[in-house]
Amino acid sequence: MSRPPLMNKFVIPIVVFLAMTLPLFPQGDLGHRDPAHWRSPPQSPRQENTAQVIPDTVQTTVEDSAIVYPESMQEELSDLLRAWQLDMSKVDTMCERGENVVFHDSIYMNRLYSIPTEMELSYNNVVRSYIDMYTVRRREQVSYMLALGQYYYPMFEEALDRHGLPLELKYLPVIESALNPLAVSRAGATGLWQFMLRTAKGYNLEINSLVDERRDPYKSTEAAVLYLKDLYTIYGDWNLVIAAYNCGPGNVNKAIARSRGSRDYWGIYHRLPRETRGYVPAFIAANYVMNHHADHNICPVHIFEAPLAALDTVHVTKEIHLGQIAGVLGVSIDELRRLNPQFKKDIIPGHYKPYALVLPSEIMYAFIDQTDSIMNFDRSRFFTHRTLTLDGAGMAGATEDIIHRVRSGETLSSIARRNGTTVTALKSMNNLRSDRLRIGQELIVGQRVLEVQTAQVTPEGRTTTVNTYYRVKKGDTLGDIARRNNVLVSQLQSWNKLRSTRIGIGDRLIVKQEELPVEEEKAESAVGSDATADRASILANYLEEQIRRAEENASLDLEWEEM
Repeated sequence: MSRPPLMNKFVIPIVVFLAMTLPLFPQGDLGHRDPAHWRSPPQSPRQENTAQVIPDTVQTTVEDSAIVYPESMQEELSDLLRAWQLDMSKVDTMCERGENVVFHDSIYMNRLYSIPTEMELSYNNVVRSYIDMYTVRRREQVSYMLALGQYYYPMFEEALDRHGLPLELKYLPVIESALNPLAVSRAGATGLWQFMLRTAKGYNLEINSLVDERRDPYKSTEAAVLYLKDLYTIYGDWNLVIAAYNCGPGNVNKAIARSRGSRDYWGIYHRLPRETRGYVPAFIAANYVMNHHADHNICPVHIFEAPLAALDTVHVTKEIHLGQIAGVLGVSIDELRRLNPQFKKDIIPGHYKPYALVLPSEIMYAFIDQTDSIMNFDRSRFFTHRTLTLDGAGMAGATEDIIHRVRSGETLSSIARRNGTTVTALKSMNNLRSDRLRIGQELIVGQRVLEVQTAQVTPEGRTTTVNTYYRVKKGDTLGDIARRNNVLVSQLQSWNKLRSTRIGIGDRLIVKQEELPVEEEKAESAVGSDATADRASILANYLEEQIRRAEENASLDLEWEEM
């Protein structure tokens, strides 16, 4: 999914902000700061008019003495701050905070009913317990999630709106992950939307040793919206959809069956797994607290550096480590990780396929201009895997030194940076005891692999194609390589299956092909290898047949047991 560049800032118009945070009722009349001394206040005309909008179908008698809070809300704030990579010292101290204010049940009911939503946000004692959780025991978490939401909610809303889903579903990650893209549940669900591996792959999220797109805010949001849309096709009721999102459609279907076909969430409430019962009430409470946090004296913290900076996206087609970007462009690697949590080991495997990289806008053009420098920066430290290992009897000596002549103004540091190595490595290769250089001095700055010849027997077995290879180095172009080897660019493209003239440092290219006769003894050997291949094919077919028969027998045994 392509990612549109984010706006310079996510700004909430002051009129909308005041409308969201202005209490519906005067706190002096209806609020009390001590729940133990709370009592119902006398009804004012405004309260009586507001109370009339409550439908008769609102249920307030649902009770549950075994409430299980969402796993994300059981995390300690200090652990979440580390996961969010936020620094508490950067809180805006101008935000005025206070103690919690407790309201009459009718206030909670009216506020929930007044939220413009397609979904049913009904009120009862269970919902009240989750409101208390957010406004009392988890006030600090809510404060931080309000700040994080300024980054994530516009992203969620855009995807939900594009697929025609209720925008209030943007609060689902609040109870799923506490807006932590690195969150991992005890069961292994991962990311903002808490996808299990099998479900994630079913919605085309890539998961391997280097990349986990469940942690990618953009792609996981798209997958979650599609999953919610599919669940709504099944149930046609958003409360059931949210329950199924948490515990799976199988458990919801069992609860419906045990409740004699009831498709009302509150009708099947006690038939659901205990961990899932509170999921919908927690979602309703999250909608309440995100809309009425100011009524409870909860303010969003304001982070000076973090995710509200202007961002852009670039597609990376080369293998790059986040540490290389940080080293060359001077940006914090923690910030790069926060903006790109999908790269599990800080490696972007762009040589495998293009990957989207989110960067602050002010360094985007610097990244594009200095891509080659970034790729070469300290590469030997960040990438230790070898592309080719040579045996002792083979091509162990098939390398040569790369020599650099020192120019005016150059230092060991600048030479190391330009050649993708370190000052320590340069000193070691050149037996240097100090950093002092003289103009014209020759330095070994690396090694290149020499041309290597390999032979390939043709199907007829009478001639062999001998390929001569060349390893591309910095500054090479396809035209230069063609001229040095007296061949055409089109020949190089044909031999190496190149669709364009673009090549990369370290690419191994065929620069010459020769057809040479094969001695009779070698031809016979080639025929023998063909016979070996035929025998291997026969063996493979035999094994496939045995596996097929075993599967058929297992299927017959299963049918017999069922009879």
